[in-house]
Amino acid sequence: MTTDNPSRDDLAAVERCKESYEQIRAELAKVIIGQQKVIEQVLIAVFSRGHALLEGVPGLAKTLLISSLAEATHLSFKRIQFTPDLMPSDVTGTEIIQEDAETGRRQYKFLPGPLFANIILADEINRTPPKTQAAMLEAMQERQVSAGGTTHRLPAPFFVLATQNPLEQEGTYPLPEAQLARFFLYIKVDYPSGAEEWEIARRVTTGQLGEISPLMSGEDIVGFQELVTRVPVSAQVLGYAWALVRASRPGSEEAPDFVQRWIAWGAGPRGVLTLVTAAKARAILHGRYHATVGDIQAVVRPALRHRIAGHYSAQANDLGSAQLIEMLMEAVPADRQYDKPVGSG
Repeated sequence: MTTDNPSRDDLAAVERCKESYEQIRAELAKVIIGQQKVIEQVLIAVFSRGHALLEGVPGLAKTLLISSLAEATHLSFKRIQFTPDLMPSDVTGTEIIQEDAETGRRQYKFLPGPLFANIILADEINRTPPKTQAAMLEAMQERQVSAGGTTHRLPAPFFVLATQNPLEQEGTYPLPEAQLARFFLYIKVDYPSGAEEWEIARRVTTGQLGEISPLMSGEDIVGFQELVTRVPVSAQVLGYAWALVRASRPGSEEAPDFVQRWIAWGAGPRGVLTLVTAAKARAILHGRYHATVGDIQAVVRPALRHRIAGHYSAQANDLGSAQLIEMLMEAVPADRQYDKPVGSG
C-alpha cells in the first residue's frame, strides 16, 4: 500500500474499502434486516482499531450481527457469555502444571482463554462481576495478557464487540463511566421499522435466511486501519470536533449555559480523538480520502454518549445524554470558521 506513488495507492485503497463495505453490507443483509447505521458504526470502530459496546433490548439481533460479521471475514471468532460466576482466568486464560512425558519434569504451561481471537463477542458484559470486567477491559486496552510474570500478546487485528441490554438491571454490574470510556463507540440498537419487522418475520419463519461468505481477511482490515491514520483532516473538521468537546465541559469558557446547568462532567481529550478518527474511518467507508464536518456529525452520538454525564437535575427534567448531545450540536455551529487556538504549540 506504500509504493513509489503512495497517494495513488491510498486513493485505490479507499476505493477498495468502499467496495468491501458495500459487499459486507450485502452479505449481512442475508441475515440482518435493516440496522444499516449499526453496521456502519461497528465497522467504523473496527477500522479505527477500537472496541464497541452495543446496547439494546433482547431480540434485536445484536449477537447475530456480530457473529455474522465474523463470518464475513477470515478471522478467528470467540464468544464469551458473561455470567455472575465467571472468573478473570475464564476469560484471559490460566497456567497449569504439566508433566513432560520424556523427562518427567513438571512445568507451568499457559492455556489461552477465549480472549485469544481476532473478534471477541462479549455477550452481556454487565452481568459479570467487576473483577472479571476489569480483566477484560485491561486486555482490551493493552492488547495483551499477563500470567505468571509472562506477557502474552493478543492476535492482530483484535477488537471486542460487547453487548448489554438495559432491562433487568437487578443483579447486574453496570460498567463505571471510566471503564465505559475504554469503548471507542457506544452504539444504541433500536427497534426495526414496521417494514423491516414484517420482512424479519417473513424470512425467519419461512427459513429464507442465507449463508454468509467470507469477504475480508485480517490483512485487509489491518491495511484499512493503517489507511485511516493517513487520511487527512482539515483544520475546520478538527476544529469542529475540538469545539464540540470543549463545549461539553462545565466550567470551561466555551461551555454554553445549559452545560453549566445540567452536565456534571464532559468529554475529555479522548473524545476529540474518537470523533476525528471515527470521522476518518467513515470517510473511507464511503469512498472519500478526506473527512468532513458531516462525518463528525454522523459519529458524534456513539462517540460521546458515554463521555457526557448529566446532573440529577438533568435527569429530573428527562434530559439524558442523547438530548444533551443534540443540544450541544445546536449550540456549536458547524459552519463557523475554526482556527488553531492561540498559544498552541
